Amino acid sequence: MLSDTDLAIQMQTRIQAWEKIADDRALFLKCYMLMTSNVVAGINQREFSDSSWVDALLRHFVEYYFGALQAYETDPASAPPAWQLAYQAAANPHMDAMRKLLAGVNAHINYDLALAVVDLLRPEWPLLSDGKRADRYADYCRINDIMGHTIDAVQDEVLDPAMPVMVIIDNLMGRVDEFMVEELLVHWRDNVWHHVIGLLAAADAQEQARLAHHFEQEALRMGHLICLGNPSGHKAQTG
Repeated sequence: MLSDTDLAIQMQTRIQAWEKIADDRALFLKCYMLMTSNVVAGINQREFSDSSWVDALLRHFVEYYFGALQAYETDPASAPPAWQLAYQAAANPHMDAMRKLLAGVNAHINYDLALAVVDLLRPEWPLLSDGKRADRYADYCRINDIMGHTIDAVQDEVLDPAMPVMVIIDNLMGRVDEFMVEELLVHWRDNVWHHVIGLLAAADAQEQARLAHHFEQEALRMGHLICLGNPSGHKAQTG
């Protein structure tokens, strides 16, 4: 298992290599590195009920990211569909940085995260008391708070350099745009927890596979909405 330092180096090395060739997959990874760094800081500062569990989740979650990346670089068709879409978006010169970033966030949260959380909870869930299950959920939600506090840095360090017009929007809107993104991410993570509970309650492997396929398709649908510029999922007004 990678140490915190080794993980940061692995991410930074990949970011630098991508930036040298103007590969916009760096946008998501820069955001992810910021988020990961702040969660690690929260773990080290004992901000969670069970720091060991959160640390295990963070590292297993990272494995899903690098697993999808390796699959895509080996054979694009073998990567999860939401990641295929995200990497196609990153390579699209006509797509803005915000949508490229959100396409990656969507794939990692709405698909990878549910699988990572289920992997950790499934062996222990039947044995956990109601109180301990509540602690798991509270720690999961605490990550939402850390993500929210990181969004300003993502705006300043990732999006503004890639989209100078965002500086103007940020000056005009203050915290409104960051708040909207934070609300979207919290909504996604709430949905993921709902999917996790459904998977844990599934009666058999067939039901688990059906549910996993469903949220895989939901992540793909959301990815398409992002690429169309409509991550809220609301129908566009016509007429």
